[in-house]
Amino acid sequence: MQLTLEFGGGLELLCDSVKSHNINVDPQDGEEQLTMKNLLSWVRANVIKERPEMFMKGDSVRPGVLVLVNDTDWELSGQLETVLEEKDNVVFISTLHGG
Repeated sequence: MQLTLEFGGGLELLCDSVKSHNINVDPQDGEEQLTMKNLLSWVRANVIKERPEMFMKGDSVRPGVLVLVNDTDWELSGQLETVLEEKDNVVFISTLHGG
């Protein structure tokens, strides 16, 4: 499944300063659909290059990371259980800033 991932608000620094990633990822063995929970696990293993604890806490993103799936807040579509489809655009934006 082809997806576009975008990182902003400083999260791109965890991905070698690359903001946009065109990826191919398939559902895990035995599953028919790709969920955000599966995607986050894949991102931690394949996209995040340093300090994964700044991006994820447990199985989800850290508090303060806004997640948009096709420009819609993932909280409206089921968060970790959100089912992804071909060519979806997933955006991760850190809302935490130092002062």
